[in-house]
Amino acid sequence: MILLTLSVSLNSLKPPPCNEVIVGNCKKASTLHLAVVYGALYTLAVGTGGTKPNISTIGADQFDEFNPKEMGHKLSFCNWWMFSIFFGTLFANTVLVYVQDNVGWTLGYGLPTLGLAISIAIFVAGTPFYRHKLPTGSPFTRMSRVIVAAIRKWRVTIPNDIKELYELDLEEYERKGKYRIDSTPTMSLLTKASVKTRSTNPWMLCTVTQVEETKQMLRMIPILVATFVPSTMVAQTNTLFVKQGTTLDRAMGSFKIPPASLAGFVTISMLISVVLYDRFFVRIMQKWTKNPRGITLLQRMGIGLVIHILIMTVASLTERYRLSVAKEHGLVENGGQVPLTIFILLPQFVLKGTADAFLEVAKIEFFYDQAPESMKSLGTSYSLTTLGIGNFLSSFLLSTVSHITKEHGHQGWILNDLNASHLDYYYAFFAVLNFLNFIFFLFVIKYYVYRAEVSDSIKVLTEELKGMTEIRD
Repeated sequence: MILLTLSVSLNSLKPPPCNEVIVGNCKKASTLHLAVVYGALYTLAVGTGGTKPNISTIGADQFDEFNPKEMGHKLSFCNWWMFSIFFGTLFANTVLVYVQDNVGWTLGYGLPTLGLAISIAIFVAGTPFYRHKLPTGSPFTRMSRVIVAAIRKWRVTIPNDIKELYELDLEEYERKGKYRIDSTPTMSLLTKASVKTRSTNPWMLCTVTQVEETKQMLRMIPILVATFVPSTMVAQTNTLFVKQGTTLDRAMGSFKIPPASLAGFVTISMLISVVLYDRFFVRIMQKWTKNPRGITLLQRMGIGLVIHILIMTVASLTERYRLSVAKEHGLVENGGQVPLTIFILLPQFVLKGTADAFLEVAKIEFFYDQAPESMKSLGTSYSLTTLGIGNFLSSFLLSTVSHITKEHGHQGWILNDLNASHLDYYYAFFAVLNFLNFIFFLFVIKYYVYRAEVSDSIKVLTEELKGMTEIRD
């Protein structure tokens, strides 16, 4: 953030000002200018990759799962965690956008840089008071050992009695403060990694717990894939949706609404939806389903996916109407401003915020909750990986659709002049893609088995263990 602030503040690190009507006549940024900007952006990306999956994990780890009261608070943690994030996003999409457009980029970048410095100070000051979990080593190494051992022993027969599989004593786990996981019949190939042989090499013999941890992480991958398509919607909101806003009447009295601030409506909608969901929807559904969360995490994600289909359908119809008005006023060729208020785009932005309250919150909570105790941060990183892949997928689809629709002399769906484009077709394509993805999601969750959660009290845990013993006997 310091580098970004310097890149817009120091004359030596930015191109000279340009008042040319044709942007192509302006002096281009030098190699140094580009190196500083892209270096800052990639550093920011690396830092975000290190902080986001871990901060949310640390936050969830502060709750004692064996304390009924704290466990109840933990069920709402992800709602309020996302609430705080989107509250910051609202500030960025409104105040910061206004400052950058009307005051200057130096202050526009300087404010979040200062805010980040304050955040670091608060984080460091609170560190002595956090509950810390001991490091358990690289999850990738443990998973790799299981996969390699299973492949090397693929011809080995699994014993009928799971007690014959390799596992450490329960006391060993208790001493290290870890959880032991019983063997499950799914993914039997991986189970072979824990079959005892003459070798004790960790790349040939793994504990049942290590095998089950690997199974849990692999079991979530189909759900992860099902979130790629809706993650592309984030890119549409920040690019094409905003670009649509630049073609419309942005005046509200004497004030002109910055197109980028439209994303603020996503945030406002999400904040309101999270509060209503946590305070009302969950309590109403608890009475019907008897589920502490109201509905399951996958059901919550499913509702979000359905809303995504609705978003792109509404966006397609809205764009079709905008294009018809542009055609009526002869604005197709000259790319002029369409005589429609920018607020006709509100429904798609509001729906996006509502979808986030269901899908994005449930996504973080699901991947954290379903990950093994020793791999929580890796599980949380799953939910962030979908955003990165979603952006890459969005770029790929945009360039591919643009190229294909221009072939054989056709005008193309996506042009620089939106009035001559056919974004309504592109949005309809996304609506179909989201629908097909929803069908895939339904197929995936049909075979998904939830990980057994840690009981909310020692008493309940004891009863469950007693019942399991009676069944086995």
